[in-house]
Amino acid sequence: MLEDKKILVGVCGGIAAYKTADIVSRLKKKGAQVKVIMTASAREFVTPLTFQTLSQNYVATGLFSSPKNWEVEHISLARWADCVLIAPATANFIGKIWAGIADDLLTTTVMAVKAPVIMAPAMNTNMYSNELVQRNINALKNRGYQFVGPVEGRLACGETGEGKMEEPEKIVAFIHSTLNRDKDFDGRTVMITAGPTREALDPVRFLTNASSGRMGYSLAKAAAGRGARVVLISGPTQLEPPSGVELVRVESALEMYMAVMEYYPQCDVVLKAAAVSDYRPARKSGEKIKKSDDRLILEMERNPDILLELGKYKGNCILVGFAAESHNVEEYAREKIRKKNLDLIVANDITLEGAGFNTDTNVAAIIDSEGKAEYLPMMSKSELAHIILDKVAVLLKRQF
Repeated sequence: MLEDKKILVGVCGGIAAYKTADIVSRLKKKGAQVKVIMTASAREFVTPLTFQTLSQNYVATGLFSSPKNWEVEHISLARWADCVLIAPATANFIGKIWAGIADDLLTTTVMAVKAPVIMAPAMNTNMYSNELVQRNINALKNRGYQFVGPVEGRLACGETGEGKMEEPEKIVAFIHSTLNRDKDFDGRTVMITAGPTREALDPVRFLTNASSGRMGYSLAKAAAGRGARVVLISGPTQLEPPSGVELVRVESALEMYMAVMEYYPQCDVVLKAAAVSDYRPARKSGEKIKKSDDRLILEMERNPDILLELGKYKGNCILVGFAAESHNVEEYAREKIRKKNLDLIVANDITLEGAGFNTDTNVAAIIDSEGKAEYLPMMSKSELAHIILDKVAVLLKRQF
């Protein structure tokens, strides 16, 4: 429900601003408290009186307008809001937030707010597909800003394509989902593995892979934000751990195995996003291996299959695996679900653009234990993390 939720709506300059009036009306009908900030450009399309009438609150229009109370306005609005919606979010506004520019009431408020910020982009299709605009959007997504839409359709300029603001009812539903899922993991313990492992050859050399840990760290941040106690077991990465998580650093697959088994009895959910080495050198040299004219032959031995071991003692724990493959992706993923007794698996084809290791985005399919697959378009790993957790939350509810 949105009863008494405090929603701050920022309106930028675009023809889609007329649809924002419908959004404000719908929010009020659902019991939300709504306040509106309009940029100077927005007031060229819709009058403040429209939003004042619909929201039943005065409309804030500028940093230097006459104050309606004795607080600094952009700070008081930022403190007041449970959620901020920017609709329409123009290319100009998105670019300013990405660059950290705060030169009007709306940008300064967004910079000060701690509540979730949702953007509903609306612009010409060529602007939306512009490389710089996409860079800005993806960067903001990875910093926790949420985006709804745009969708394909006929635009005000007469062109048809992606760039039309999402419909009001879907934006309101997105706000509802955001505000009501925040603590749906309260009281749950979620263990997440992330990053690569390193298998030592000698004191200075090791075998590893290209995993950056971004998917696992995105999951940890999302789960902590939704109220979970998060145990993040991480191989070596360059990432800052999310605040509020219990970080356990490991190097090798054997170290990760031991850490996972130690924490597993405490867990309600395990998300195995780490790229664990399947093999390790059979012998580690105590000294640096010197080069010679001869070939170097390494004998390798198998590392424990952590997820397979967890599946044997599954109990009521929700197990989610990840499969990064270069071919036969779905076939291998389905086999992994069956063999390892998983509830869900997130499969991605590492040969696709925007998928795989060391990227901010992913292209994934989520497959459940009954074989039903949901194919997702390219999105940020932060967005994918919440979609995965949404599915886990449904499975948790079914246990009761």
